Amino acid sequence: MTQAGGTLLRGVDRAAFAVSLAVRLRDAGVPVGQTGIEDFTRALVAVPPDSRTRLYWSARISFVRRRVELTTFDAVFDAVFSDAVLPMDPHARRQSLPGVDDGNAHTKVPKATAASGSGDGLPWATLPTVVGSADDSDSGAHVPELSASVLQGLADVPFEELDPAQTDQLGHWLAEQLHTWPQRKSRRRAPGSGGREVALRATLARSRRTGWDPVELVRVAPVPTPRRVVMLCDVSQSMQAQVPAYFQLLRALAQLPGGEGFAFATTLTRLTPVLRHRSASVAVALAGERVVDRFGGTRIAGCVTELLASHHGNAVRGGIVVIASDGWDSEPPEALAAAMARLRRRAHRVVWVNPRAAAPGFAPLVGTMAAALPFCDELLPAADFRGLAAVVRALGSRR
Repeated sequence: MTQAGGTLLRGVDRAAFAVSLAVRLRDAGVPVGQTGIEDFTRALVAVPPDSRTRLYWSARISFVRRRVELTTFDAVFDAVFSDAVLPMDPHARRQSLPGVDDGNAHTKVPKATAASGSGDGLPWATLPTVVGSADDSDSGAHVPELSASVLQGLADVPFEELDPAQTDQLGHWLAEQLHTWPQRKSRRRAPGSGGREVALRATLARSRRTGWDPVELVRVAPVPTPRRVVMLCDVSQSMQAQVPAYFQLLRALAQLPGGEGFAFATTLTRLTPVLRHRSASVAVALAGERVVDRFGGTRIAGCVTELLASHHGNAVRGGIVVIASDGWDSEPPEALAAAMARLRRRAHRVVWVNPRAAAPGFAPLVGTMAAALPFCDELLPAADFRGLAAVVRALGSRR
């Protein structure tokens, strides 16, 4: 390629030339992306290539990202401009000046042990296994046990196939699903748009600026507040496989303002104080120790009646009640129907979470489940953590 009229690339499409040079570099092993092509095209406009030196540096700063790519880039550039005689030696730039950090220094890492064929020649593509020294044991660095993709994969695994560590990790993932929560109108009023009530004191205060003529009316509206949520978790023998995972949901809901958590089998146990521990694993362990009648019989009607009769029954009023149970009860269905009728009159919403509802062909044929279903707003399945996340999203809806 010769220089015509004192300017290189005269009459040549800059974008086409940039793409052609990028293709040559890619074939030689230099990873040139779309950003590099765009940068080189703009560089040809900002710095006209009136010499091969300027063309060289424009291409080099646009396409080369790592020091190991310089040899390949120079070879491709020399092949394209075979008659180029650069005034300066580009290879001289690779030698760092004494005492000057050129930004290309590599950090030394402990020696790695890797088998042949494991990517020894491609350190930037396949990282070898680093063997840490004894000094690195107390560094305090924490590496997450599960990545986001693994968490998404384990979300579909049944509860009984998860180990305690995976259950704790998925519990943190479940707590992150609490993005929004329904709200209710409180008795407190505050100035806001959309209010119908006029605040007389604030309106008179503003009328001082207009000669006591109330030109601007200050309206107040009820201040929204999160609805309370109360969850009752069945810890009987038939729910033994689901209890560790359901306790994670119980703790996540107990973190909400005004949240309450209870466990029931033959008696009702309040778990809210221990579930609000900062550590999820410690909270679940303490909750399991506090329940003394787990993995035994079930008295759903008696436990619901006990909750409504206790001083914690006011938490149910106007709130969302979640009952996690498979519906097996030792008491007659008529007792559960009467207790659920009282609960439905007091609560804003009643949601029943049944792990068996996810099975194909499920029907609420159990007597107690059929008796409680007319008083429930929703029946949701939850046989894995993805089902529990769907329960959280359903509870957070504004319906």
